Amino acid sequence: MSDASSYSPPRVWTFKSANGGRFANINRPVAGPTHDKQLPQGRHPLQLYSLGTPNGVKVTVMLEELLAAGHAGAEYDAWLIRIDEGDQFGSGFVDINPNSKIPALLDRSGTQPIRVFESGAILLYLAEKFGAFVPTDAAARAECLSWLFWQMGSAPYLGGGFGHFYAYAPQKIEYAIDRYTMEVKRQLDVLDRRLAQSRHIAGEDYTIADMAIWPWYGQLVLGSLYGAAEFLQVQEYRHVMRWAKELEARVPVQRGRRVNRTFGDAALQLPERHDASDFDKFVTPQA
Repeated sequence: MSDASSYSPPRVWTFKSANGGRFANINRPVAGPTHDKQLPQGRHPLQLYSLGTPNGVKVTVMLEELLAAGHAGAEYDAWLIRIDEGDQFGSGFVDINPNSKIPALLDRSGTQPIRVFESGAILLYLAEKFGAFVPTDAAARAECLSWLFWQMGSAPYLGGGFGHFYAYAPQKIEYAIDRYTMEVKRQLDVLDRRLAQSRHIAGEDYTIADMAIWPWYGQLVLGSLYGAAEFLQVQEYRHVMRWAKELEARVPVQRGRRVNRTFGDAALQLPERHDASDFDKFVTPQA
């Protein structure tokens, strides 16, 4: 690999499969399936195909919150998609999400199955389906959706930008790390200023905006993402920290972050979830 300080882009870019980095083997410049593989289906109306990354955690937290609130129709099967093995490029998965990214949801509760992809779209779909965790008042709804889409637009700078260059890139490039660190700290300041004004992101009520933002920024300040808490001096963002700890204490959040998890403490892993009793296989840690 070329020295970052001496690299000059060629006139025409060409794909080099061995480009280094932790996730190099799953990156390619074309879409579509690479192999035929049908997805499994369980007995519940909702079939989730995902992995316990922040984007996956958004949806499993939402489903667990719905169940905790008494919405029995939110029962779901969560199937593991191993992105490091290319499961997201199987034909069955691509049929649900042509973008080949987790999470993807199949709703079989109606006469025709409905596919939903992109984590923010899934959160909004479920909120509207069950009439929960999204305000009905016009102003409050606008605030909630604004923050939901803030997360969708901002998190790539945290994940694909800061997280990649700080934790995963084969070379430590000062310019890239500085550039994305500056932006992530700006984003944390945006959240801190907002949370100084209200208990939750969209206001006093807990909504899908919180569920979207917490797996990224909440886990970041709690030290569960990229091992960068000290580097980012997260203690400076005391309102974000207060909010992050409050959400971490919720049992549905504790459950949701375990589903489709295949890394870290083995007692916190639940690679597949098909019934609430699956959580009893391990002891859920108490806040």
